[in-house]
Amino acid sequence: MRNVRVGLWGFGAMGSGMARMLLNKKGIDIVCVCDRNKARAGKSMYEVLGVEKLDRPEVIINSNPEEVFTEKRIDVALLATDSFTRNAFDKIKFVLEKKINVISTAEEMAYPMAQEPELAEKLDKIAKENNVSVLGTGINPGFVLDLLILALSGTCEEVNHIKASRVNDLSPFGKAVMIEQGVGITKEAFEKGAEDGSIAGHVGFIESINMITKGIGWNLNKVDQTREPIMSSVYRKSNYAEVKAGNVAGCRQCGYGYVDNEVKIEMEHPQQILPHLEGQNTGDYITIQGTPNINLQITPEIPGGIGTIAMCVNSIPHIINARSGLKTMLDIPVPRAMMGDVRELIEVEIEEKVEA
Repeated sequence: MRNVRVGLWGFGAMGSGMARMLLNKKGIDIVCVCDRNKARAGKSMYEVLGVEKLDRPEVIINSNPEEVFTEKRIDVALLATDSFTRNAFDKIKFVLEKKINVISTAEEMAYPMAQEPELAEKLDKIAKENNVSVLGTGINPGFVLDLLILALSGTCEEVNHIKASRVNDLSPFGKAVMIEQGVGITKEAFEKGAEDGSIAGHVGFIESINMITKGIGWNLNKVDQTREPIMSSVYRKSNYAEVKAGNVAGCRQCGYGYVDNEVKIEMEHPQQILPHLEGQNTGDYITIQGTPNINLQITPEIPGGIGTIAMCVNSIPHIINARSGLKTMLDIPVPRAMMGDVRELIEVEIEEKVEA
């Protein structure tokens, strides 16, 4: 079997991180990269990454998706460009129509039927028409506050209430995430942005809560959310953001899922850059009240940057193997680290997919 061919759309923090990981995997070739950033377009992928090309084929970063994603050129496209389904839709549609499978880091794409049911239905139809599949995943949503919770619930006879918290460092993520979180702005600007919607905070509670309730069979009535700024008393600077003392370092967001008009799911997600500068420890915490009760603590947090990168890369064989259509983490095997030849995980003829 030939190597799995992968293309990347978006070569910022997440896209370039995926490239680094892919270069260390056996049985995978990076064939093409699309990025509209003028500082990267036209350059060798290896030059931008700062790694040796060795005997690998040259890959020049191209800003024109029409030239990058031609029909069946690659097996899977990794899209690291957007957070919202509506913003990512045209890109995903374009790639699917080239008969290429898609894995997207867009948070809403983890469960797009939650907020964009019409677009989700269209993507499912387009994918099936072209005999390919599309998946949204990442560290959160995609794993910590949904898939991991569902996996733990598999050991329960009954589940009565779920409470989960992810306290994490935002530093590995790119500028788009910093803007969504309001990192670096004043408290007044944050509050105004939270009110008018320009400060999104964490994107994904609605998707995670819908995935959990769908997965265990609860009837979800509604999801409520709150957002408040995390203020910094010290100067902080990361690769993608700068925070002066007295300004916003991140966002504390809470989500509440109502089942039969009762809060059954509570989620808390305080995330900021460099939390250790103010003595804040990170971690992932899940409590399930049921039969039996379950308490899980992971400290420090599962790192968000490498976690997102790995979830996308490790999902490659599963989206190739999947039946055509729109998929969520409920539909594919749990991704695991690929330490051997990736081709050994491919269960179908790589040029063909089975229609749903």
